[in-house]
Amino acid sequence: MSAALTLSNGAKTEYTILPNTFIDRYMPQANGSFVKVYLYFLRLLGDPSRTGSLSAAADVLEETEKDVERALKYWEKVGLLKLTRDSEGMITDISFLSFSCGNEPEHPLPAPAGDIPDAQESPSASPDGAPPRTHFVKPDYSEAQITALTSLDEVKWLMSRLEQTLGRLLKPADLQTLLFLYESVGFPAELIAYLYEYCASKNKKNAAYIEAVGIAWAQSGVDTIEKAEAETAVYSQSYHVVNRAFGLNRAPGNIEMKYIHRWSENFGFDNSIIEEACNRTMLSTSKPDFKYADKILATWHAAGVKKKEDIAVLDSEFARKNAANARAKEDTSRTAVPPPNRFGAFPQRRYTASDYSEMEGMLLRKDAANADKKSPV
Repeated sequence: MSAALTLSNGAKTEYTILPNTFIDRYMPQANGSFVKVYLYFLRLLGDPSRTGSLSAAADVLEETEKDVERALKYWEKVGLLKLTRDSEGMITDISFLSFSCGNEPEHPLPAPAGDIPDAQESPSASPDGAPPRTHFVKPDYSEAQITALTSLDEVKWLMSRLEQTLGRLLKPADLQTLLFLYESVGFPAELIAYLYEYCASKNKKNAAYIEAVGIAWAQSGVDTIEKAEAETAVYSQSYHVVNRAFGLNRAPGNIEMKYIHRWSENFGFDNSIIEEACNRTMLSTSKPDFKYADKILATWHAAGVKKKEDIAVLDSEFARKNAANARAKEDTSRTAVPPPNRFGAFPQRRYTASDYSEMEGMLLRKDAANADKKSPV
């Protein structure tokens, strides 16, 4: 629980007054969540009976305390707030400054390329039991937005840390990914630092790979280093199983990693089931075909497979159906009437008993006549 905050206002009033300067000059350029935080604490100034705190603001606004603190730092940066911190760096006092003290930045302040996720969308802000956010749209940050965001102390620290991790200066693609994870996905700076360290340990330092891992974490509800450590442990085991079954001696690529995440997280399969699918893929295709293995696992998931024993049941059922189909085909071929040939294509005459008697008489008379011809005169 965060400590109670002392708020002071240089222009005391009994009303929550919002100057037009804020609306015209500051609000259009600020993140929507930042505006909510500013208005919330401004409201508290008019009600001395209410005690402000980061945790109370987070509860009311359905944000995380980290998001509230980030918003306060933003307004301090543009000169509308003055924050006082204790020896441990915790915010203890918030002073609202006159708008004449506000800084007119050389570049426009960043428009919310991606607002901090709402509580029902963000893994870090979701209430217990709510599903994590599954869809993220990466904005293309403008030069002005990059300039404003990289002026934040937390982002400066993060950039320095990542350059040490990568062993080089950040490229434009690195910066876009960093800001996307920080601003749109909503990862705290320390989690982003851990993400880069984890990927670098796998010798994967390109921005696309790191971004894919970050999104996979967010979709799994990872929002702390502790959760990330647990997630990477599961992934490492799954990667090892897949590599062994497919005969690979490298880390999975971006697409391959998404497949493995789908199998272990979306389908919820343990490594024994994933390995079985990979083994069957190799037997059928003689190559490490992730798409083929995905079809096998998707079929098992649709059939309700939960453990490896369920696969044996499906195999038995499949074999039984195949045997039944084979018997049915054999019975059909045995009883089938062969198609008529060209000689049997004409209509056939039907003979009666009298017909047969008449033909017999004709044959007897013919035989008798032949006998008379052969008799000696």
